[in-house]
Amino acid sequence: MTDMLIKLYDLPDVDAEVEGLATAGIEIRQPLALDRRHLLRFVDEHFRSTCAGWVDECDAALLRHPVTCFIAVESASTGTDRIVGFACYDGSAKGFFGPFGVDAEFRRRGIGRTLLVRTLEAMAHAGYGYAIAGWVSSEEYYANAVGAIAIPDSYPGIYRRMIRSG
Repeated sequence: MTDMLIKLYDLPDVDAEVEGLATAGIEIRQPLALDRRHLLRFVDEHFRSTCAGWVDECDAALLRHPVTCFIAVESASTGTDRIVGFACYDGSAKGFFGPFGVDAEFRRRGIGRTLLVRTLEAMAHAGYGYAIAGWVSSEEYYANAVGAIAIPDSYPGIYRRMIRSG
């Protein structure tokens, strides 16, 4: 796994995608403190096998003011909401994007790319010029979605300090 560098001053426009998702009943928004347990449960249930630490990084993003996290929410006609994706920044280190994931049932609809770009836009508005996507699972995805480039010799990077237990 490698880290990737993303220019925040050259992001693609996703306004049309946001509108398309809204038409399909999916909204991208920042969660409230009241959403914490729902979001952490979603991350744990859907991404524990990917990385159990994502719950902790997501929790750290939720504790910041303003919240450094975005969620994709499907609204049902019954008035109930369902989290279908999330993206965070500044969870493990300042300037780092991630973790980020979309429920497998909702992939390939543009939700992930839209969450990615909206979160990166928030980083740009917060004053960052660049973001680092840490330990990415697909360099190709980030390169295509936002023009990210691999950072040579970045493994294990900041994660070398992580406690590993067996």
